[in-house]
Amino acid sequence: MTPNEKSWKSLVDLDHGLISREIFVNEEIYREEQEKIFARTWLFIGHESQVPKPGDFFVSCMGEESVILVRDQRSKIHVFLNTCRHRGMKVCRYDTGNTVVFTCPYHGWTYDTDGSLSGVPRFKEGYAGGLDKSQWGLVEVPQMENYKGSIWGNWDKNAPPFVDYLGDFKMYLDQLFDRFDGGDGGGEVLEGVHKWRMPCNWKFPATSFGGDAAHEYSHRSTHVAGYGPQGGKGDRHGKIRPGEKRLEVSIPGLGHGAHISVYPAESPYTPTWGDVRSVDDYFKAAYEKQAERLSSPLRMDVGAATFFPNASFAAGMRRTIVIWHPRGPHMTEAWRFYLVDRDTPQEVRDALRRYLMRYSGPVGMTEQDDMENWNYAYAASKGTIARRFPYNYQMGIENERLDVPVPGVVTQVLSEENQRSRFRRWLDFMEAPDWNAIYPKNGSVPGGAHRG
Repeated sequence: MTPNEKSWKSLVDLDHGLISREIFVNEEIYREEQEKIFARTWLFIGHESQVPKPGDFFVSCMGEESVILVRDQRSKIHVFLNTCRHRGMKVCRYDTGNTVVFTCPYHGWTYDTDGSLSGVPRFKEGYAGGLDKSQWGLVEVPQMENYKGSIWGNWDKNAPPFVDYLGDFKMYLDQLFDRFDGGDGGGEVLEGVHKWRMPCNWKFPATSFGGDAAHEYSHRSTHVAGYGPQGGKGDRHGKIRPGEKRLEVSIPGLGHGAHISVYPAESPYTPTWGDVRSVDDYFKAAYEKQAERLSSPLRMDVGAATFFPNASFAAGMRRTIVIWHPRGPHMTEAWRFYLVDRDTPQEVRDALRRYLMRYSGPVGMTEQDDMENWNYAYAASKGTIARRFPYNYQMGIENERLDVPVPGVVTQVLSEENQRSRFRRWLDFMEAPDWNAIYPKNGSVPGGAHRG
């Protein structure tokens, strides 16, 4: 049974760091998440580089909903619900492509790339002019944001603007969508998207990527093997620079979190690509150009982060974003996109592609470690007896916050403040009837009554 308003806090006990397994395995709670979270939060859809020309489209998802990202014939970008207004059939069954119109294969209703209903077979005979086609176009997402080339959507017209929802997490998200040398924007998605399914609830990976340095224990074999861009030769994967600190950062009231590294701005570039000197030369030049743009005595790398609710990413050389699409309470479909600068030389693109496929995605060494954990943890949490015992999120609950000149609440790596912050935000959405009761729409104090 779905909890009522008074019992949500019994499942998410933030004061004591105890989270009920029910929120990961209960089917009715999952259904309520679709309405209260995925129907009113900002969700990643794709990138403008995936639809560069008029008529280009990319079929994506917003929660469980199939959507079409398309550039119309006037070059304007839209996001439409991928379902015919007549009987619900998908109007686009291809992942990507270029088209003049979308035609439903069921009864032949045809839509222009701007979403308008342009054709209905036997229109005069069947409707005698009584169907107002202007009222039966494709359903368009009420709010869409193009942020440095990335496309985001929100089904709730009353939700705050994307930049307000992003808040102080901007510095971290910018590391994903800005250039390698720190310049503003200018990225593009490498062709192709990794897609795979995992038998676990979507919150397992989304929570883990939001800052969980302790799980590096799972990757010990990878580090022992010296795994890196060139199989360990000359790289620094897993190593610490002089003066480097690894930290967890959460954004109060917003649920976004990241695992970051900070180190002195004057730190020299560390050769990473072994014998592939041209690739190292490219990244060294970008690294030095970035130093010229710095206004801080520290550099920062984002190792892993999650934008609430389900968009995780890493920045730096491993610029990649992965979306954890919910596919019922027992299944998650992951979509991983890889980004590079638009002017990246082909040799560098090829080297990055080879490295990223070995590192992440369904056959990546680290991703396989993670998937095994989530899949087994989920299976072991569904039983009648197992569901009586909560998960422990108490690490670092009494630790002091660190004074580091970056946005958000900063803690040492051995802390689960990021996860607690995330569940605080989850609780806000599950309790609130609409956006008027959720920060930042009503100007409330970040985290509201749930700050503990």
